[in-house]
Amino acid sequence: MQPFEGIQVLDLTHVLAGPFCTYQLSVLGADVIKVEPLGRYDMMREEGSIEDLNLEGIGTHFTPQNAGKRAIAIDLNKKSGQEVMVEMIKRADVLVQNYAGSALHRFGLGYDSVAKLNPQLIYCSISGFGQTGPKAGDPAYDVVIQAFTGMMASNGAPGSPTVRIGPPVVDYGTGAQAAVAISAALFQRTRTGMGQFIDVAMADAAMMLMAANVSETRASGNHPYPCGNNHPLRPGYATFETKDGRLMVGAWTSKQCSNLMKTIGEDLLSSEVLSTQRHDLASRVEADRAVIAVHMMRKTATDWEQALNAAHVPAARVRTLPEALDEPQIQVRGVGIAAYQFAHGGPEESRDVPRYGQHTNEILIELGLPIAKIEALRKAGVID
Repeated sequence: MQPFEGIQVLDLTHVLAGPFCTYQLSVLGADVIKVEPLGRYDMMREEGSIEDLNLEGIGTHFTPQNAGKRAIAIDLNKKSGQEVMVEMIKRADVLVQNYAGSALHRFGLGYDSVAKLNPQLIYCSISGFGQTGPKAGDPAYDVVIQAFTGMMASNGAPGSPTVRIGPPVVDYGTGAQAAVAISAALFQRTRTGMGQFIDVAMADAAMMLMAANVSETRASGNHPYPCGNNHPLRPGYATFETKDGRLMVGAWTSKQCSNLMKTIGEDLLSSEVLSTQRHDLASRVEADRAVIAVHMMRKTATDWEQALNAAHVPAARVRTLPEALDEPQIQVRGVGIAAYQFAHGGPEESRDVPRYGQHTNEILIELGLPIAKIEALRKAGVID
């Protein structure tokens, strides 16, 4: 049995953060119903490099966080559409939404209203800046949050313009935080019998993703300036050119640094010997890094990766994403459904990616609506 078997989730989200949150619940057994506005589907359905899939509404940017769900299309601007939504809410365990501003409140579907219909409902609202504070109503995307929270200013090379982190880490980090919060609220409900309102902000999630940086800044008042791939105080924590490509080495501890030097055939680092004398440490770090760099050119990146890993030094050849996907390690782990594995009852995708409105009839029949009523709603332009 999967953890969330028997739990029904209404997914009123779009783009990445919200759908990724509900996807986490789906792969653990929840029945997730993706509710899309009539004639205005999730914009990610048309995003991706394969145009044929975009035209079918299952673009490659949509698929990863929507597989396994069921889909229904409803016009919430119409009273009869709101009535259908109310019936769905009465039966649901969780509702997740990331509508802009107070859109759902205008439809009578804000938390205060639906909690009266279903006091045990877990209602999760995801937004850029949360439900409180001076920017509560402001719009946001991943890149905007990166800029606002200082994440972008911490990224890139020294002396260069700030650079956003390429993959949408804030979106996915927010979705993961929201899924944890919902899981906790569901467990809490088993003890209290009470529903819950959860306020998830992308900006808060970004701060959580930088927890160590935030702690350091609060303690010292200093901004974590970008240092590129090379740590300013760790000569062996850097990217090196090799005979055929680049290698990222993560020698952080004294033991790892020592093992690194032994592997390349050198003695102890001068910066390690004088590690307590920080006034001239930076120059010694650069000198040590230059010594390591000379040795790295003797072998290929793969040779060094294998040799250093054997010496318990973290290191990896810098790979492209296609190269990484071809790696036996990635293939054995089966990454693509979840970032973890269970011994039993673990994550799995129970359905294919849903087409727009694919399960409308099925879901409404489950609500007890007769076929004649469903067809009348369709004819009236309430559902698709």
